[in-house]
Amino acid sequence: MEKLRNSVIEIAYNRDHAKLSSLQRSLIPFLYSASSLYKLGLCLRRHLFLYAIFRKHRLPVPVISVGNLTWGGNGKTPMVEFIALWLAGSGISPLILNRGYAGGDEAKMLRRHLAGSPVKVGIGADRRATAAWYFNKYGYVGSQSSISADNHRSEQVRNQLTKSEKIGAVILDDGMQHWSLHHDLEVVMFNGITLWGNGQLLPLGPLREPLAAIKRADVAIIHHANLVSAQNIEDIMVTLRQIKDSLTIVFTEMAPSFFFEVTNINYRISLGALSDSVVLCVSAIGSADAFVQTMQKIGTYHVDRLDFSDHHTYQDRDIALIKLKLKELEKKFAYKPKPVVVVTEKDYDRDPTVFKCLHPYHVFALRSRLQIMQEKDCNEDSFKKLLEKTVKVKLLCDEVY
Repeated sequence: MEKLRNSVIEIAYNRDHAKLSSLQRSLIPFLYSASSLYKLGLCLRRHLFLYAIFRKHRLPVPVISVGNLTWGGNGKTPMVEFIALWLAGSGISPLILNRGYAGGDEAKMLRRHLAGSPVKVGIGADRRATAAWYFNKYGYVGSQSSISADNHRSEQVRNQLTKSEKIGAVILDDGMQHWSLHHDLEVVMFNGITLWGNGQLLPLGPLREPLAAIKRADVAIIHHANLVSAQNIEDIMVTLRQIKDSLTIVFTEMAPSFFFEVTNINYRISLGALSDSVVLCVSAIGSADAFVQTMQKIGTYHVDRLDFSDHHTYQDRDIALIKLKLKELEKKFAYKPKPVVVVTEKDYDRDPTVFKCLHPYHVFALRSRLQIMQEKDCNEDSFKKLLEKTVKVKLLCDEVY
């Protein structure tokens, strides 16, 4: 099954069928038929909402949707965290609505990162019902005017505002195809390395909707832009502007901060600590290439990799495979200390205990944070101003106290 899944992914991101294996080419007619059925279902669903047969509901607070048009590896979760922290720092208690897909590793990571903040993380496939539960428990801010996130707001006022548990905004994680809720701001994420692949709909290609759906978006985020050439950046901007000229385009990267030991999350290791190490990158994420390239840029002695499909749950056979790979590296680099395993935080949160089985090899998780890059007129300040303009919430004194 894993081999078949990898073959489908290779087809989705390869525009030249001549470069595909005979097995992969034999799959294309079946994938084409499935893609046609998917397109039909997508069209039907869109019309059901268009003609109000399916209702679109409006929540009592502004909704910021962070979604994508392609499968996995687009940086949705780090962007959701970035927006949530900005809202919290502006005196607004946000609610993140996460569907909890595939064991909820993304939601676990968000809760761990945002612990101690006024951010709430609601998990459930029915996002409207989840929101209603949180509104009922904590209340919500109904008054809307304007907010200010600048430095002129006194620390005392900021502290008073953040003490309020009332929800002032909702962040819809993976929300672009969640049409049953009204979105006040539509943010669509793309992986700058893979973009939209062969441009075909699932499962023949990686697209969940046609590229024309970008017209619904207010902001397009090109993630991992630091791993893309300047010419490709220019080409991406031209393509997006052709679809929607008024689209705000923002470029982001994941900046590595430190490693932590998976057996002791409080034990932090500096990035330079592995500079002389042989490293095996193990990941089950949507963009393993970006993870591996980041490790190479950090400057380790040697980097190897084992990739599993996105959200993969590690089994005993996977641990055995990892150990086998580690022994091969240990033999190859006998003059170096034992190789170490580096995983992503998402892999750690999926199962914090599974990597203990790799003893006596050390396993570290890489902690990174999303940064907005300065590219032409797109920067962090302009993006935050757009968020501020969208939310437009001011907590009144009688709502706070």
